[in-house]
Amino acid sequence: MSTEKPVFRHPQATRNTLGLTRKDYEGAVSTLCAGCGHDSTTNAIIQACFELAVEPHRVVKLSGIGCSSKTPAYFLSRSHGFNAVHGRMPSVATGANMANRELLYIGISGDGDTASIGMGQFAHALRRNLNLNYICMNNGCYGLTKGQDSATADFGSAGKKGVPNPYSSIDLCELAIGLGASFVARGFSGDKQQLVPLIMGAFAHQGLAFIDVISPCVTFNNTATSTKSYEYVREHSEATNTFDFIPLQQEILTHYPEGTSQEVIMHDGSIIHLHKAEAGLTITSRRKALDNLEEQKARGRLLTGLLYINPESKDTHEIINSTLRPLNSLGEADLCPGNAALQQINAGLR
Repeated sequence: MSTEKPVFRHPQATRNTLGLTRKDYEGAVSTLCAGCGHDSTTNAIIQACFELAVEPHRVVKLSGIGCSSKTPAYFLSRSHGFNAVHGRMPSVATGANMANRELLYIGISGDGDTASIGMGQFAHALRRNLNLNYICMNNGCYGLTKGQDSATADFGSAGKKGVPNPYSSIDLCELAIGLGASFVARGFSGDKQQLVPLIMGAFAHQGLAFIDVISPCVTFNNTATSTKSYEYVREHSEATNTFDFIPLQQEILTHYPEGTSQEVIMHDGSIIHLHKAEAGLTITSRRKALDNLEEQKARGRLLTGLLYINPESKDTHEIINSTLRPLNSLGEADLCPGNAALQQINAGLR
């Protein structure tokens, strides 16, 4: 059986403002299991990039090791990419971001890559508020090594082997909020209508945008006793709110009933409209965001949607006052200004 994609392109396929079709944002054929939630997440990334008219050559895809870390090969084939070692994606992303801050960085990771071997890397990327779109495809198990429970597997949850997990789980969203991420969301791979605007909003955010995507493993963790299964998430999810993402354009036209929405202006001028129910949740307070998660957890519910955002946050470059020019474009005269400049620096330290 051939695994090559057809080269035919429909002449009337919809094009974005760059003149590109959705097919231009695709990558290689997926080698993941049929029905894997990671493929759905990949498709959501493709759709978000297409709708935002992202230039593929201005995107950097980074990943570690795991099923999720294979997925950058499946989208944006004409972009830059680096597959790092297990748990070390944030370090590589930091180095690349320091070298050229003008690119769009998408870091793909999994629950093992993030919550276990890469926990330290994850924590420091959060507290530095690195300008990175960190997408964690979370299935609660180690799919590459036959389905052992990961650190995000909920207490009492049981995968294919049927043994309930005896340990408490790590909530990556609570961790991200507590450690300084300025955009935190949770999505479900099976809910494209919610996930695509979340990704689009993350791309417009300046700073670390973390999205925890519950992405069921159909081979090892999609049983009736698993809290990361398709059935469980569909029956136990609770959304913070419904929302639209409106990209920055010359003219933004929208209409919504007064008093029913909250508007959040992103760093680039784009707008997120949060359409609140009567019990709408506050997402601009870190403390209330954590309370919201814990309250829903106590009810046995999985809170999805935009959980926390700080639209006035400073990213790493603003914190350290780095040059606006990409470091890879600096010449010898910029990097070695001479003895007089060195003496001036030394004098300022006395």
